[in-house]
Amino acid sequence: RMIENVEHATGVTTVMTGYSLEDIADDIDCNAERMPMGVFGCVAPFNFPAMVPYWFMPYALVAGNTYIIKPSEQVPMTQTRIFEIIDEDLNLPEGVLSMVHGSRDVVNAMLDHPDIKGISFVGSTPTAKYIYERCGATGKRVQALGGAKNCVVVMPDADLDQGMPSLITSFYGCAGERCLSGAILVAVGEVYDELKEKFVAAAKSLRVGDGLDAMTQMGPVISAVHKERVLGYIQKGLDEGAKLILDGRGIQVEGSPNGFFIGPTVFDEVTPDMTIAQEEIFGPVVPITRVKDLEEAIEMVNNRGFANAACLYTNSGKTARDFKHHVEPSMLGINIGIAAPMAFFPFGGAGDSFFGDLKGHGREIFQFFTDTKVVISRWF
Repeated sequence: RMIENVEHATGVTTVMTGYSLEDIADDIDCNAERMPMGVFGCVAPFNFPAMVPYWFMPYALVAGNTYIIKPSEQVPMTQTRIFEIIDEDLNLPEGVLSMVHGSRDVVNAMLDHPDIKGISFVGSTPTAKYIYERCGATGKRVQALGGAKNCVVVMPDADLDQGMPSLITSFYGCAGERCLSGAILVAVGEVYDELKEKFVAAAKSLRVGDGLDAMTQMGPVISAVHKERVLGYIQKGLDEGAKLILDGRGIQVEGSPNGFFIGPTVFDEVTPDMTIAQEEIFGPVVPITRVKDLEEAIEMVNNRGFANAACLYTNSGKTARDFKHHVEPSMLGINIGIAAPMAFFPFGGAGDSFFGDLKGHGREIFQFFTDTKVVISRWF
């Protein structure tokens, strides 16, 4: 995905072109041309340390700007190695591409610096709101991609055997630590019992272990602090009356006694008002809830506050079309568990999942990194 964005950015000669019109009045022509603006920056998350900065940086550079990447302080090594390769092989002029490490103080310095024209951010919703507000106060352009609570809706006519591998990957890939992960499994009508049985069986079979082991299907969460946070949500689910039908607490991974592992976890009898159905857990914890029909499922999707992504499993084109038109999230999957756009389509949600108006990569990204300068000319 990182490479894909670099390749897409090389289409600058087509997707950054302006437009013109002759004779808007007698002997007067008008041209709209995209111009670089200066310095832009990215504040990146921990979960995709190589890919996410490249949703933005290649486009900024080919548009003629300079760029600063601030990696997550939890995973500084990935971008450090990438920058070593860039420094060895790319021969960019000094200052065109820079990196700065750090945490809150460094981010605030970027938000307040008068020479920085815009910020791209990916992370939690509270931080996205904060960055959006600070950029508004200082007049910066901003793309602030926040958190998610993505519903995965399964209809009675869905092919569960065909769909199960992508369902499992949706919820447990990357240990649930991605903004497109399934966060609530919504069973519609009579599919509930069969879906629950097959999903729990598939979850139980996942091999949890060291991510460097090729046989591992799910690795650890990011840190000891985050592990405790996820465990806290599991306890909260129990306290509020949800039924724990697959318990991932206390899992032991051979050779990694101190690893930050949580096994696949599934809650049943979850109601929409429970904390585990409302808040972003960002871990391998799946609440299952039951609704009576598509209308109630759509209401479930739209009442989370977040509107990043939603997925639907069905064999009905009409159902898929109704779903597409009535749910609020901006990235949708039909019989696909992770609705991840390719680099040539825009990435970003709505509601509390996105603050700004121009999303990551896609065709529109060049609007974010350029000013459209309009030249009205007449020659005597």
